[in-house]
Formats: sequence, structure tokens, C-alpha cells
Amino acid sequence: MLEPAVSASRTATPVCVLNPLNEEIVLGFDFGTRRIGVAVGNGVTRQARPLALIADTAEVRWRRIGELIGSWQPARLVVGIPRHPDGTSHELTARCERFARQLEGRYRLPVARIDERYSSTAVTGRRDDEAAAVILQQWFDEDSYLASLPPRPQAERGNGRSTSPGDVEKE
Repeated sequence: MLEPAVSASRTATPVCVLNPLNEEIVLGFDFGTRRIGVAVGNGVTRQARPLALIADTAEVRWRRIGELIGSWQPARLVVGIPRHPDGTSHELTARCERFARQLEGRYRLPVARIDERYSSTAVTGRRDDEAAAVILQQWFDEDSYLASLPPRPQAERGNGRSTSPGDVEKE
């Protein structure tokens, strides 16, 4: 991945950034009509933690989200999508889907959606930033995180040859 490096004189120089351990930053969101909880995590530790509560008008919300994205430079975003225990749509399902599409459109980042059926009930005190951390942690813990990673080269065996999954070693 090429990312511009900005020096003190503000000239951009392309720098090749290799990310072998997938150190990408991920922001998670728990959307609500009054507040949005935000959490942060990374691909190395695969641990999420609460980051911010955003409770204001839509205009201020988007500005604050933009500031967080600018500060943290995430590689992707995760949005919790509420559903009833039986999996049917919740009254906020469509609004959360819309919020996820708006994030994609405004920030041009991939946005994963994850079922957040029990995230708010898993949090004591119903703190939305903590619910966002539960949502993001669930995403890290599920196969959806692993499926989003770029393919890694096959590990070499002791004989110096690389192998493919279909290769069979003869004795």
C-alpha cells in the first residue's frame, strides 16, 4: 500500500508502507438517534476499546466523525445493525443501514455491518461507546474480520520450496 508521507515542509513523498501484521486501525460505531458510540481497535491485538460519545445535531455529528477518522486514519469502519432476537428487522435497522451507507459515501472507506442484537444489553449503564466496543470486538472475534484480510503468501517449508494447499508431499 502506498501512502503519502508529509514532512515538516508539507511536501508529499510516496512511501511504501508494508503491513505484514495487518496493523490497520478500525473504528466501530453504535448508531443511535440521540448518541453515536465510537470504539477503536487494530488488527494486531484484535482488541476494541471505547473511544468517544457523539451526542449532538447531525451537522456536528458528521464533523466529529470526520475528525475522528482524520485523527485515527482507519482502514475500515464497522457499524452495528440492530435486529430482534429472532433476526427480524428492528425499528432502527433501516436507519443504521443508512448511516453505514453514508459513512461509505462520505469517507470512501469499506464499512462492515455486524449484527448487534445484544451489544447494548451486554454493557452495564448502557454507554454507547462501550456498546460500540462490544460491536467492534464481536467483529474482530468473528470470521468476518479474518475474511476481510488480504491474502498472505504461503509459508515456506523447511526444504525452501513454497507449497500450495493442493500440493502433496511424497515420501
